[in-house]
Amino acid sequence: MAKLTVRDLDVRGQRVFLRVDYNVPLEEKDGKMVITDATRIVETLPTLKLLIEKGGKLILTAHLGRPKGKREATMSLQPVAVKLSELLGRPVTFVDDCVGVKVEQAVAAMKDGDVVLLENVRYYNEEEKNDPAFAEKLAKVADVYVNDAFGAAHRAHASTEGVARVVAKRGGKCAAGLLMERELKFLGDELEKPAHPFVVILGGAKVSDKIKVIDRLLEKADTILIGGAMAYTFMLAHGVKTGKSLVEPDHKQTALDAETKAKKLKVNFQLPVDVVVATPVDTGKLNKKGKPVFDFTNVRTVSGDIPDDAEGFGIGEKTAARYAEIIKGAKTILWNGPMGMFEDPRFATSTNIVAQAVADATQKHGAKSIIGGGDSVKALKKAKLGDQVTFMSTGGGASLEFLEGAVLPGVAALSDK
Repeated sequence: MAKLTVRDLDVRGQRVFLRVDYNVPLEEKDGKMVITDATRIVETLPTLKLLIEKGGKLILTAHLGRPKGKREATMSLQPVAVKLSELLGRPVTFVDDCVGVKVEQAVAAMKDGDVVLLENVRYYNEEEKNDPAFAEKLAKVADVYVNDAFGAAHRAHASTEGVARVVAKRGGKCAAGLLMERELKFLGDELEKPAHPFVVILGGAKVSDKIKVIDRLLEKADTILIGGAMAYTFMLAHGVKTGKSLVEPDHKQTALDAETKAKKLKVNFQLPVDVVVATPVDTGKLNKKGKPVFDFTNVRTVSGDIPDDAEGFGIGEKTAARYAEIIKGAKTILWNGPMGMFEDPRFATSTNIVAQAVADATQKHGAKSIIGGGDSVKALKKAKLGDQVTFMSTGGGASLEFLEGAVLPGVAALSDK
């Protein structure tokens, strides 16, 4: 069912409660929190500009990090208000709360086209509990509800689902923002009836995380290319030794069942023929999260068994070249999950080869390439190819759940056209 979008709304003089995903990466520099990547803010600008043009009063709400119901200064949205104002080229009023008198006073003073950003909604535990009384408090300043936070749409929280229910009950409209509309178009409509050949590239750490996606896409794909750490569980299922690699022994049968289904449906299901491995050495140090830091020595490529002292960190170049050749002939490409530990240059080559192949298929052969959020997007940006694909999702977990066919609460709560 198609959802109402901001294009369908007449918001002149209306208070538009707009849920955005401003969960941006921040770093402390000279005692100040600084945004290191403003992509999520930039992505919302078309929605904001359209609503400003239409004369709405924009009340933006978002979360940042996991403050667990406490006021954490490092997780304040105040730096976001500064950046947003700069990007919009107009003032953005920051309110250091998201409910209560301060918010009501700031909203009462708004004129058509004004923008207010509320403080981190997760400073309240009631947000993640989707507490009805808290949703009512948030909705007190809302005539219309708009959700442009696809990355948070898989959560039934007060600001993503509860407020929409309150506004709808009062007869108000609940619509998708332009970013949400694009996410639903590319991850939904475009993949419902993809142009063939349809090639799916799946990486990431665990088979258990991706099995529902594999299962669903086997019904539509012509080829599925497996990479990343999840490949080691498939290898283990075939009796190949995986050394110290990240594997899920409990999911060997899951992996074999996926291959059996692929064979039955005549889907070309490809596993790596070589992998890049290294020997992990404990440095005796701990990272910020208190976990041991390893150094990696003796980086090499192997075919077949991974030595007992080694760990796999990505597909080999032979596999990457084979995958690139298949990608070249695709008309629709879905990529979810990198091919290895792309953050480290020693293990990034194969992910970069695949990224280049996806970009080339899009630019040179007119393929439609859809990147399913999270680390795949980071890998493409690191390879400086982010602007050479058709669409990059802003949702990590939300993209995955949507691709699995799950109903996202934040989408279900919006009004149907």
